[in-house]
Amino acid sequence: MPAILMRLGRMLDWINAAVGAAVMWLAVGMVVIQFGIVVLRYVFGMSFIFVSELELYLHAALFMLGAGYTLLHDGHVRVDIFYGSQSPRRKAAIDLVGTLVFLVPSCVAILVYTWPFVRRSWEIGEGAISVGGIPASYLLKAFITAFAVLLLIQGLGLALRNLAVLMGAPPPKETRGIADRASEALRENG
Repeated sequence: MPAILMRLGRMLDWINAAVGAAVMWLAVGMVVIQFGIVVLRYVFGMSFIFVSELELYLHAALFMLGAGYTLLHDGHVRVDIFYGSQSPRRKAAIDLVGTLVFLVPSCVAILVYTWPFVRRSWEIGEGAISVGGIPASYLLKAFITAFAVLLLIQGLGLALRNLAVLMGAPPPKETRGIADRASEALRENG
């Protein structure tokens, strides 16, 4: 049973791994566009609202769509008062409770309360934020739904893997977070 749970968790991980691999390139696009905005403004004295909004859209997509990928790699900020010194089983229990008590209800609340807002935006084909901007605010608002869905998927994957660890499976090394790798490096070198 733990092996099946671990396999299902890894299958769910694949979704955010694929999204993250695609979305990370938006950071390069943001840098190029921001550089272009600066050159246009300070060298040529011009600015275009469309280009400024494009950077906003890329920024929103990068962070909203990349949140699940960040959770996959345990890259979110964690207040580590006692977590880092715990055994893998205790860490799995803490993560499982945190996922079920905080992450899942938060994502469900985001979906429930924002879905009518996002749906309405798509129904009316909501236009630009500013005059001369990108005429697709509905796309920007759709990132809210995608954010919650991708975090839910990753939360389910995380919960399955942690449940497997609590049932006796070894913790997966490829998804251990930065804090775990840093603690391990300190133990090995210090």
